[in-house]
Amino acid sequence: MNYQHRPVLFEEAIESLQIRPDGHYIDGTAGGGGHSQAILDRLTSGKLLSIDQDPDAIATVTKRFSGNPCSIIRQANFSQMQQIADEEGILPVDGVLLDIGVSSYQLDTPERGFSYHYDAPLDMRMSKSGPSAKDLVNTLSVAELAKIISQYGEDRNSARIARGIVAAREKMPIETTLQLAEIVKESVPAAVRRQPGHPARQTFQALRIAVNGELDRLHEGLNAAFASLTPGGRLSVITFHSLEDRIVKHQMAQWCQGCTCPPDFPICVCGKKPRAELVFKKGLVPNEKELEENPRSRSARLRCCTKLEQR
Repeated sequence: MNYQHRPVLFEEAIESLQIRPDGHYIDGTAGGGGHSQAILDRLTSGKLLSIDQDPDAIATVTKRFSGNPCSIIRQANFSQMQQIADEEGILPVDGVLLDIGVSSYQLDTPERGFSYHYDAPLDMRMSKSGPSAKDLVNTLSVAELAKIISQYGEDRNSARIARGIVAAREKMPIETTLQLAEIVKESVPAAVRRQPGHPARQTFQALRIAVNGELDRLHEGLNAAFASLTPGGRLSVITFHSLEDRIVKHQMAQWCQGCTCPPDFPICVCGKKPRAELVFKKGLVPNEKELEENPRSRSARLRCCTKLEQR
C-alpha cells in the first residue's frame, strides 16, 4: 500500500505548531503519517494523537509508528478528537493540525472511487462505511442532487447535471466513476465541455463532500480542536477549496473578535474578549517551487491561530 506523499505546505504547517519536545499534539487527519512523523521527530517525552477515519490510513500509521512511545493512534473522524484525547489522558493539548479533504492516496487509488480519471466502482467513502456516492446518484431526486451539486460543487449547471443523472439511471444504474463522468459531460453545455479541465470535477467534489458530511464535520472538528487547546496552543488548518477555507476563515475570525459594541459607545459594555489571535493574517499559500512540483497544491491555504488566556 503506497500511502506516502509529501503534504502540501508541509514545513510551514509543522513550524506553525511551535512543537515542544514534551508537548501534547493532535494530527486530526493522519493520512500516510507525513505530518505525524514530523511531529514525532520533534518529541521526546511528549505525546501525539494521530486520528483518521480511513482504515487504510490507520493501518499505514500503525505499522509506521509501531514501537514509538510518543505515538497514540485511533480510528475516528477528527470531529471526535476532544473525546478521544480525554480518553487518552492528553488534554489539554499544545497544538492541533488538520489537513482537510481527500488525500492523494484516496484520489490515486482507483478502487476507492474518488476520481473520474479511473474506471472504478462509484464509492467516495473515506471511512469505507455508510452510504456511497453510488447510493446517492441512484436514489436522490433531481432537486436533491441539484442542491448538492450547487451547494458543494458551486456548479451553475447543477440542475442540468441532476436531470441528466436521473434520466441516465432510468435506463440503467449508475455504478462506476467513468459512467458518472460521461453523464455529467453529456449534460453540460458544449461551451463548458470546451473549457480546460473535466466538467465532472465539481460534481465529484460535491458528491464526495455529501457522502462524507465533510463540511458539518469541519465545523464540529474546529470547535473540538479549539476546545482541546491549552492557552498558548495553536490550531493549524490546511484547506484545498473555497468552501472549506471560508468556514475556517470565518470561525477563526469569530474567535479573534473582541468587543462588539457599536462604535459610538464611549465604553465597552459587552465585555467580549478575543479568544484567539491569528498567526497569519491572510493565511499562507504554496510558493512557486511547490506549485511546480505539485499542481494539486494550487488551491491550498494554511490558516493558524493561537488560543489566548481568558481572564
